[in-house]
Amino acid sequence: MALCVAIGVMTAVQSRMNGELSIRLDNGIEAAVWSFLSGLAILVVILFVSRRARLGVLGVPAAIRRGDLRWWQILGGVLGGFFVAVQATVVPLIGVAVFTIAVVAGQSTNSLVVDRIGLGPAGKQPITWQRLVGAVLAVLAVTLGVSQRLTSGSIPLLPVVFAVLGGALIAIQGATNGRVSFVTGQPLSAAFLNFMFGSIVLGSALGVAWGLFGKEVHGPFIAPWWAYFGGVIGLVFIVVAAWSVPIIGVLMFALLTISGQLVGSMALDIALPTPGSEVTPSLVAGVLLAFVAIGITASNRSARVE
Repeated sequence: MALCVAIGVMTAVQSRMNGELSIRLDNGIEAAVWSFLSGLAILVVILFVSRRARLGVLGVPAAIRRGDLRWWQILGGVLGGFFVAVQATVVPLIGVAVFTIAVVAGQSTNSLVVDRIGLGPAGKQPITWQRLVGAVLAVLAVTLGVSQRLTSGSIPLLPVVFAVLGGALIAIQGATNGRVSFVTGQPLSAAFLNFMFGSIVLGSALGVAWGLFGKEVHGPFIAPWWAYFGGVIGLVFIVVAAWSVPIIGVLMFALLTISGQLVGSMALDIALPTPGSEVTPSLVAGVLLAFVAIGITASNRSARVE
């Protein structure tokens, strides 16, 4: 659980890195492509030097043939790529704060459903009042934490719907990654499949944007070198998710990482503030409320549904 909070903190750092890259390139999808490619490159090196990691990836086709995995369960990277593409498109329309609330609403709500139907390897888990309250409090915590950054005026509905959908798909991605990790015994197997399929999806989207809409592609060396390596944190996130979801379930993983993101955002606003960022009482209250949500959800030790 502590590791899940820590990777949530790192995700806040990744958001700052990807945001810097997106601003410098003036192309959110290209920024996402570079982020994914950095993670994929590191995974290729790991597979080259680690026989155990290679065996895990090579064992995936056999697991599908045996029926231990279904073919669609290895496509979590497609969902991740779709989420990043939605993020790059929607954030300029509705802002980061509204986008974050919508994503958390979709992720926490669908995590309940994903755990209930047993899509992840932790088994079927009932929707108890503790888990339901925990999911609702997570949304309230994020809403409270970003309340000072909400802009006034009308907000278009369709981008919000896509943001909620993106959050819901993240819950499914976590479950399928956990399943791949459980079956192969290698979290790196899930990570490699994620980055491979995610890179394909985002690369295709970038090609369409360039070929059909004339969107300029800048390439490397435009932004600071560190901005290109957000995928390294993404790699760690996927590995931790694939390892922890079979143990704690999709909902608890979501709540822990959301709490970590709030803590990380607060720490960044203190240590490395950006224009318009500040640590407000509402942000502190949101962080505390997120941990209350974790405590209530963790108190639920009901037997799993058979």
